[in-house]
Parts: sequence; C-alpha cells; structure tokens
Amino acid sequence: MARSGKASRLDSGSLLGILVAVIGIVGGFIYEGGHPLKDMVGPSAALIVFGGTLGATLLSHPPSVVRSALHRVKDIFFEESRDLPSTIDSLVGFAAHARKNGLVSLDADVEAIHDPYLKKALILAVDGADIQEIRTMMELESDASEERWISSAKVFESAGGYAPTIGIIGAVLGLILVMNELDDMRKVGHGIAAAFVATIYGVGVANILLLPAAQKLKARGAAQHDREHLILEGVCAIVEGMNPKLIRTKLEGFLDPASLRRATTAGPVPPPKA
Repeated sequence: MARSGKASRLDSGSLLGILVAVIGIVGGFIYEGGHPLKDMVGPSAALIVFGGTLGATLLSHPPSVVRSALHRVKDIFFEESRDLPSTIDSLVGFAAHARKNGLVSLDADVEAIHDPYLKKALILAVDGADIQEIRTMMELESDASEERWISSAKVFESAGGYAPTIGIIGAVLGLILVMNELDDMRKVGHGIAAAFVATIYGVGVANILLLPAAQKLKARGAAQHDREHLILEGVCAIVEGMNPKLIRTKLEGFLDPASLRRATTAGPVPPPKA
C-alpha cells in the first residue's frame, strides 16, 4: 500500500499578490505623470538598502538560522500538497486493515509510506509503543518542526523591520550630498528626488516582500502542524482499536466546510487489501 510523497505546487496567491502590489504602486506613479525607469531606479539606493538590511539581519540572527530562512524562500512561492481528505482516507484504510488483521500486519505497509511523520508514527504503533509514548514523541517532533518555521519567519520579520529604517538612512545620505550643491538649484531638485528612492526601496521591499513572506511561512508551518495533529490523532485511534467509521468521523473535524463537502461527495475510499 504505497503512499506517494507530498508534491509541491506553485502558490499562485504569492505571485499574484506581488504582481498586484507592484502594478498598483507603479501604476499609480505613472498615472500621476511619473517615469518609473527614470525616477525609481537607483543603484546606489539599492546597494544601501539591500546591503544594510542584509547586514543588520545577519547581526540579529545566527548564520545557521539565516541560511535556513533563505532555503525556505521556495516555500513562499511553492506549497506542499496537503490533501487532508486523502490523508484521512489513508488513515481509515490503515485502521480497517489493522482491525481485520491486527496492528502488526501494518508492518508490511509501513516501508512503502513516503510521508516521514506518518511513517514514524505507524512504526511506533507497530512496535508496540503505548499511546502516551506515541503522543509525547510525535508532538515533540511536530512542535519542533513548527518552531523552525517560526524561526525562519522571524528572519524575514527582522529584515522587514530594518529595511524602512535603512531606507531613511539612504535618504539622509543623499540629502547630505545635495547640501553640497545648494548653489545649483536644478541639481538640488534632482538630488532630493534621487535621495528618496532609497526610502521607496526600504518601505516597498519591507511591505511587499519581507513582512508578507514572514506571514506566509508562519501559515505554512501552522498548516503542517495541523496536518501532523490529524495524523497523530488517527494513529492513536488505530492503536486504540477504534472503529474505522468513527475514526473518519473524528478526523473530519479537522476539515474546513468546503473540504468536508468535497470529501462527503466523493464518499469513503475502500479499505486496502491485506
């Protein structure tokens, strides 16, 4: 009874959110007569904001945590498929198999499971661990996993807090240079406009990318934690010898109304063959 690994799919919401935000801001600027390529591009401002923000973030967090957060950038734009109804179907199938042939009979199916959390929980169950031991070990693993998601999110939150301030620093540095050109008012006007580009970069990258990315990572971690909670409750119910129909009813409490309606319409999946 093989179980495929969790596939990743593009999170259209992340891409659409960035696109809408950029179009709204740049579009409004163009509507007021601005020229984005001419007025909003500043290599020196970008160097100050991005370099300063990165440096402050590295100072705030251990390098290992920053590396972990950078590795999770892909999780902002891609999400693992967490089909809870299918997970419930799998657990109910395992329950029916164990009820008919005994809990130890699942040993032949465990090696074919690709989900590491489900596999570990079932191995503990087959090996004879009691429910309290299973709960303690699996809850510890789930909580630690969620905490790693939160730690990565905090890196982006810190960067989102520093970027606007670094942008202000860039603007002040630009104004300092402008003060040296007070005898030429044309240069002063151009210099002031260029100085505020750093502020745009700092505030923009913080509120369009960094802070939303932190919230997305927290949501990813919470979704994974909820799925693992569902798996743990299902495995414990299997160990208790609960009726598979009751297990399904219990686990469907984790579903939102839309998912529950789809699961009800699809009907239960037949239990696996021994």
